[in-house]
Amino acid sequence: MNMFIASLMFIALFAVSLAHFLWSLGRTWPIRNEKLLAQTVVGFRDIERMPPRLASFAIALGSFAAGTYALALADHDSGGIWLNLGGLALAALFLARGILGFTPWWQQLTPEANFRLNDRRVYSPLCLALGLGFLALVFFRLT
Repeated sequence: MNMFIASLMFIALFAVSLAHFLWSLGRTWPIRNEKLLAQTVVGFRDIERMPPRLASFAIALGSFAAGTYALALADHDSGGIWLNLGGLALAALFLARGILGFTPWWQQLTPEANFRLNDRRVYSPLCLALGLGFLALVFFRLT
């Protein structure tokens, strides 16, 4: 069961990583222009451009590393307590981002309509699922 959960998490995080990597190269996939892409995936008030490419590259690396970490957590015999603690930290990070997406403060900070729709339907629920996935993987390692 834990390898199944880890594999699903890796696929999701790899997709996120690939999108951010493309954006770090200056691509606007899957949207036709940079302004609309920024409004859809960043969502801050009056945003006109994507954040710096280095930021997108850092998120690409981080999400790929998180996916790889999920696969490492699926192995019961390696890593010891430090792997578990890292998994709990990643769970806290993703759960915090997922919960943040439903707060009024975040909704005021990111008012762009395209982002609001995607955040409510995709971004925040995905972060919650990933956070719960990391918790489940750590739980299965401990049982």
